[in-house]
Order: sequence, then C-alpha cells, then structure tokens
Amino acid sequence: MDKQHLSLKIMECISNPIKCRLLIGILKSGETTAKSLAEKCVDIPQTTLYRHLKRMTEDGILKVVNETPIRGTVEKTYAVTFDLNDANAMTDDNSGKMYMQMFLQYILTFAKQFQTYCDTPGIDIKNDKSGFSLSYVYLTDEELENTVSAISKILSPLQNNKPAPGRKLRTIGVIISPEQHNTK
Repeated sequence: MDKQHLSLKIMECISNPIKCRLLIGILKSGETTAKSLAEKCVDIPQTTLYRHLKRMTEDGILKVVNETPIRGTVEKTYAVTFDLNDANAMTDDNSGKMYMQMFLQYILTFAKQFQTYCDTPGIDIKNDKSGFSLSYVYLTDEELENTVSAISKILSPLQNNKPAPGRKLRTIGVIISPEQHNTK
C-alpha cells in the first residue's frame, strides 16, 4: 500500500470517533487484543468493536501480530502498520491541501460529537461541563513547545483512566493555529 493511500485511511479512521479511540488504544499499548480494548471501551458494543478492527485491518491501518487459540476460537493481537513518526510525515511534504483535509476531519470529529450532544433531550450545558474557548497569546517557539509539553504531561496519565462510576468519557482537543499573517 502506498504512503498516500495509508495516510488517507488513517485520516478516515481519525474522523470516526470509535475507530479513533481504538487506534489510540492500540497506539498506547503497542499491541493489544480485542478483549483488552473491549475492557477499556465498555461503551462500544462488541460487534461494533470487532467490525471496526476488521475494517481497519482490511484498510491496512492494523495488522495481526499474533493469533492465540483459546477454547475453540482464535484471539488476535493487533498492532498498527505504521510508525507514528511516519504518520507525522503526512505533513512533512508541506502540502497545504493535505494538511487542511486533516484539520477538517479533526474538526468534523468534534462537530459530530457536539451535534449528538446538542440533539440529546435534556442537556445541561453548565453541569455537563461542556465548553470551548480561544486564547490569543504571543509565544516564542520555545514557549509554545513548553506549553504543549505541559498540556501533554497533564493529559497523558488521564488517558489510562478506566471507566468508573462518576467518570464520563470526554474528548479534549488542542488546536494550535498557524501564525497570523497580515493581509494588507
């Protein structure tokens, strides 16, 4: 499979909230089974989880790295087919068109989640702790890198939280816009 085709499949995957969660789970663990993913993603129906894993494997995003016979069935262990650093190479060619498509898919993922939320009867925006904001700040490249690193240090351990009473699945996204150029 060529790099561009894989990049498109990865972007399609990222724009699907369920596939994106599965992909992140596999990336975090390096290798994992459907059973392990199901334990972490209890809100995803098992048939949906298996269907998405199969599709992601067919699309070349995942590969089966091990098959273990268990009581008359075979448990598959999945891993990604790409190096995460290669995923960053999607932007290395500096293609504005490709970068914009990635950004739109990212935004659409949030838009779908917000639409589902907003269409739910009886929402309570304040008590549901939903929100968004923009912050305009002047930063050097080093200050920006330090800020992103600090945010990552805060969020990283939280991604290991298991579902529990009182915990709600939330999506937190960070967008860093490019430098604003004057168009005079």
